[in-house]
Amino acid sequence: MTHYEQISNMLTTGEVAHLLNVPSGTVRRWSDRKIIKAYRIGPRGERRYRRDDIAVFLLQRAVQKYLKG
Repeated sequence: MTHYEQISNMLTTGEVAHLLNVPSGTVRRWSDRKIIKAYRIGPRGERRYRRDDIAVFLLQRAVQKYLKG
């Protein structure tokens, strides 16, 4: 897989926010706090998120919610 294909397969902050049903600011805050892994790309340092990382995050949240009852 080329570098371009890897980047184009990543999600933007807005896409992650939509998937998680939270505001974009929340996604950025979670990224700053290392709750969600973000990758900085390009000269502006835009954030991108791997789909696998978001899937793991969702699974962890579901398990925590289940364990709390």
